[in-house]
Amino acid sequence: MAIRAAFKSVVAGKQVAILVPTTILALQHYKTFSDRLKEFGVTVEYINRFRTTKEKSEVFKGVEEGKVEILIGTHALLNKKLSFKDLGLLIIDEEQKFGVAAKEKLRSLQVNVDTLTLTATPIPRTLQFSLMAARDLSVIRTPPPNRQPIHTERRVFSDEVIRDAIYYEVQRGGQVFFVHNRVKSLHEMADLVKKLCPDVAIAVAHGQLEAHDLENTLLDFIDGKFDVLVCTNIIETGLDIPNANTMIIHNAHQFGMSDLHQLRGRVGRSNKRAFCYLFAPPLSVLTTEARKRLKTLEEFSDLGSGFQIAMKDMDIRGAGNLLGAEQSGFISDIGYETYQKILEEAVIELKETEFKDLFHEENEKKQLFVRDVDVDTDIEMLIPDNYVSNIQERLILYTELDKLETEETIAKFQEMLRDRFGPVPSQVTELFDGLRIRTLAKKLGFERVVLKNRKMNCYFVANPQSIYYETTLFQQIMAFVAAEGMFRGISLKQSASYLILTRENVRSLKEARKVLDELFASAQSWNNPS
Repeated sequence: MAIRAAFKSVVAGKQVAILVPTTILALQHYKTFSDRLKEFGVTVEYINRFRTTKEKSEVFKGVEEGKVEILIGTHALLNKKLSFKDLGLLIIDEEQKFGVAAKEKLRSLQVNVDTLTLTATPIPRTLQFSLMAARDLSVIRTPPPNRQPIHTERRVFSDEVIRDAIYYEVQRGGQVFFVHNRVKSLHEMADLVKKLCPDVAIAVAHGQLEAHDLENTLLDFIDGKFDVLVCTNIIETGLDIPNANTMIIHNAHQFGMSDLHQLRGRVGRSNKRAFCYLFAPPLSVLTTEARKRLKTLEEFSDLGSGFQIAMKDMDIRGAGNLLGAEQSGFISDIGYETYQKILEEAVIELKETEFKDLFHEENEKKQLFVRDVDVDTDIEMLIPDNYVSNIQERLILYTELDKLETEETIAKFQEMLRDRFGPVPSQVTELFDGLRIRTLAKKLGFERVVLKNRKMNCYFVANPQSIYYETTLFQQIMAFVAAEGMFRGISLKQSASYLILTRENVRSLKEARKVLDELFASAQSWNNPS
C-alpha cells in the first residue's frame, strides 16, 4: 500500500518522505522501494547514521533540487538542513515509535502534506484520534496465506525452558531470537545461552555496534550461519526472517505492550508453528499495569490481533492529551465510553461558554444544551427479571434503550421485545415513557426531571453562564409561565444551584410526558402567531 501510494505521488509530480524508526528498517525499505520501482525510473534515496556526512549532503542537495523523488530515513529526516522542493506525501512507518514532538516537526516541513501512518499497534493518542473521526482509519485484518497464530507463554526465568526451546527449534531446522534489552549485560546472557547449549552457534547484535559489524551479523543470521541471535530490541522492526520461529524475551514486564507485540511479530513469518516465551517475575510481584500487559499478550495471540491489543493499551494507559505531549491514564478507571462522553461534554461546554461568540450560529442551530437527563421517579420502570432472565441480555437491552430517541425507534424496539420475549409488561412501558420524557427534557433545557408524590420538578441547566439562558426558547418558556402558569398549575422557584419549574398533580409518567409536550408546543408558539 505504501509503495503504491508513493508511486502515485511521484507520478503526480510530488516528492515522498518516508520516516522509519531504525537504521536497519531504512536500509531494508530502500532496497524494497528500489527493486519495485527501478523499471519506472523513480529516484529513491535513504539517510541514516550509516551514511557519511558527504553522502548526506549530496542527498539533501538532490532533495532540494527535486532530483530525489522518494527519500527514506530515520530521525535524520528532521534535520533543519533538509528542504523539499515539493513534498506531497509523508509516510510514517511503525508510527508508535515516534513521539508527539517528532510528528510536530514533520508537520512543519510543509503545509497541507498528505500523511499515511502504518502501524500494527497504534499508540493510544493515534487510536483516539481515529475513533473520534479526527483521522481516517483502515484496518487490514487478512494475514498472509498459510500463517499460523504464535503460541505465547508467560514463564518465570528458567534454564530448562531456554535449553528446551532452543534445542526444539534448532532440531527442526529453525533459528531463535533471544531478546535481552540491556547492552551492558548482553554478552553475559550470550555466555549463559552458550553454556546451556554448547553445540549451538550464537551471535550478538545491538545498536551500539559499528554499522558494518551490525549489518554483517544480521546478514549472517539471515543466511543461517547462526542458530541463536542474542540481541536487544533492535530487531523489533524491519527484520523478515521466515526461518526464525522461536523467540525468548527476557524481562518482558519491562517492555511496553506495543513493543512486545512488535517483537513477537518477528517470528511466525512462514507456515511453521512459532513460539514466544515471555520471561518475567511471578505475577504477584509485578505492578498492576505490567500484569495487564502480559495477560493481554497471552490472550490476544491470534493473527491480526494488533487492533485489540492497541485498544487494551489505551484502556491501560489512557489516551493522553489530544493537543499536547502529556499522557494520562484515567481511562482505565472510568472506561472508554464514559471518557468519550466526558470529552464530548467538555467540548460542548467550551463552545457554549469560552468560545460562544465563535460558535454562536452553530449553538443556535443545534438548540441542544443538555447532553443527558436524569429522570428520577417512584414509579417502577425497568426490565423485570421474570421477563428477561439473563443478566447479560438485560444489560445489552439497557445499552440499546439508552440510544433510543425517536418515537419510531422506540416502536421498533417495543416490537422486537414483543417478538423475542412476549407481551411487554407495564414496567417496560413506563421505561419507554421515561425515554420520551428524557428526549423532551433535552429539548426544553432540563437537566433533571423528578416525579414523586404526584409532583413534577424540572431542573433547568445548572450552569448560569450557559448560552441556553440567552436563547429564544428560554425567553418563550419564561413568558408562557408568567402568562399561563397560574392557570395550569405551573410555578418557578430558585434553589441554591438550580432554577426549577414545578407542576402539581402529575400522577404518571404518561401525564408528565403530556405536560412537557404541551409546554414545548405552547412555549414555541408563544409570542409567535405564525
